[in-house]
Amino acid sequence: MDNEHAPWPSQLWIVRHGQSAGNVARDAAHEAALDRIALEGRDVDVPLSALGKAQARALGRWVAHGGMGQLPDVILSSPYRRAVETAKLFRGEGGAAMEEPVCIDERLREKEFGILDGLTTGGVAKLEPQQAAFRQTLGKFYHRPPGGESWCDVIFRLRALMDTVSLHNSGQRVIIFAHQVVVLCLRYIIENMDEAQILDIDQDGDVANCSVTEYRSIRKRGGAAIWSFSAIMTWRREILRLCQ
Repeated sequence: MDNEHAPWPSQLWIVRHGQSAGNVARDAAHEAALDRIALEGRDVDVPLSALGKAQARALGRWVAHGGMGQLPDVILSSPYRRAVETAKLFRGEGGAAMEEPVCIDERLREKEFGILDGLTTGGVAKLEPQQAAFRQTLGKFYHRPPGGESWCDVIFRLRALMDTVSLHNSGQRVIIFAHQVVVLCLRYIIENMDEAQILDIDQDGDVANCSVTEYRSIRKRGGAAIWSFSAIMTWRREILRLCQ
């Protein structure tokens, strides 16, 4: 992303949704070495788990008590239920003014997995071996499963989103509620990364549920610099206390 002369929010926070029922089911499926994740219905409709709701509330209380300095002026969210629930619970605990709307933007939706949706890593290898081979050859950054998206596809729509944010929210404090791949792809755009750099970060582990990635504007350049990534440790005590 060309930050040299671009207008920019004064602060930008990117939050991964709280733990979802899908996260719980995925972990259980991998632990049991199952081919499929035990979830019914659409991915868009997957709700937060009880812990995920507690995480979202804890983050809202932490921000309400000055954890991020000032409250956000603008709330953007993926249309997926788990992200919207996180945003609304966060706002309900004072993380943002109640009159501030949660603005849904479909460009923030989760990466679409197409025919691989609902399969574990082992399930892909067993049930879709051709796609597993394609992914091995192309790498996860460029591999696009039938009916789904590559990371490049996600980045393409997020570049358009960031143009919108730059145009309409210059000088404002903006918070985004989204998903694992979206958080990483936004980092890729904002920090001018290449494929190897972002995949190295991805290999370090999942973006923590309800973690905060923060950017602050650099006035003299008009761009942004990363302030913190997966900064869940800064409010770990608060979330543990509130989730008990």
